[in-house]
Amino acid sequence: EFDYSGSQAIKALKEENIQTVLINPNIATVQTSKGMADKVYFLPLFPEYVEQVIRVERPDGILLTFGGQTALNCGIKLSKAGIFAKYGVQILGTPIEAIIDTEDRKVFRERISAIGEKVAPSMAVYSVTEALEAANILGYPVMARAAFSLGGLGSGFANNKEELRCLAAQALAHSSQLIIDKSLKGWKEVEYEVVRDAYDNCITVCNMENVDPLGIHTGESIVVAPSQTLSNKEYNMLRTTAIKVIRHFGIVGECNIQYAVSPFSEEYYIIEVNARLSRSSALASKATGYPLAYVAAKLGLGIPLPTLKNSVTGVTTACFEPSLDYCVVKIPRWDLSKFSRVSTKIGSSMKSV
Repeated sequence: EFDYSGSQAIKALKEENIQTVLINPNIATVQTSKGMADKVYFLPLFPEYVEQVIRVERPDGILLTFGGQTALNCGIKLSKAGIFAKYGVQILGTPIEAIIDTEDRKVFRERISAIGEKVAPSMAVYSVTEALEAANILGYPVMARAAFSLGGLGSGFANNKEELRCLAAQALAHSSQLIIDKSLKGWKEVEYEVVRDAYDNCITVCNMENVDPLGIHTGESIVVAPSQTLSNKEYNMLRTTAIKVIRHFGIVGECNIQYAVSPFSEEYYIIEVNARLSRSSALASKATGYPLAYVAAKLGLGIPLPTLKNSVTGVTTACFEPSLDYCVVKIPRWDLSKFSRVSTKIGSSMKSV
């Protein structure tokens, strides 16, 4: 999925006659092929390596949102270390503050509350003892998950103290911050893909619903686009909220927002906002025919949404929302032959390929 978004972004930049430098440790990708980027560095996405490339190449700008969670984490570290300021590199698209606000769960909760929206009751903790205290306040069962992690690494459900103690110790090995959430098992999981330009033009491109309920990682779930069980009122309520949230954070480009929706009422919580191209973005692009990564790269350059042409239709501009004339189902694939003795239960951390 990230290869797809990266190669689309490179094409968009080349159209604008911009020289591109790509850092990607994976040789077996489309974006590292001949004729794509002008220069390719096969280096791991660690701040020290990226700094060396910046020092040699002296780029004017950098796009962080096309390399998944790894690129975002690396970008945050570089920004905090003052590397971008030191070499005069501008972050294109979504400002780094917005990325940090959406990634740090404590800040995220405060920012969402400021506009009168709700996130699932949760607490950010930094030790096993704090995790147990938080669970007592929220009430069991709870979900524990590591912040700044990819594929739900180090997450799971705990029904009692013993389970939580074990989970928290594992998760804190991956991350300094751990989130304890009130369990919303059995609620519907709905996602929206939203696009916004630097001039505050905003559209929702696609919405999706997970067949599996909340508690199963999105990457493990069967996903249907468009959503099948939302009423018109619910659909528009969540759409309005998605646009309100993306404007509040000041995201420029593409963004994915995930909701927990009660199956019995119109109650909902915002689970998370990904200020980057995610797994769902690739599915949304294929389902709707709207080239999300291509458009997001152009928006990162400060091009207004109404002036962009939809490269798929060739007729409409990019500020037209795609019509709902499709039904797409994504089914994950697991490589069970290589790992014969692992648990085949699906859950909150991702095992599918």
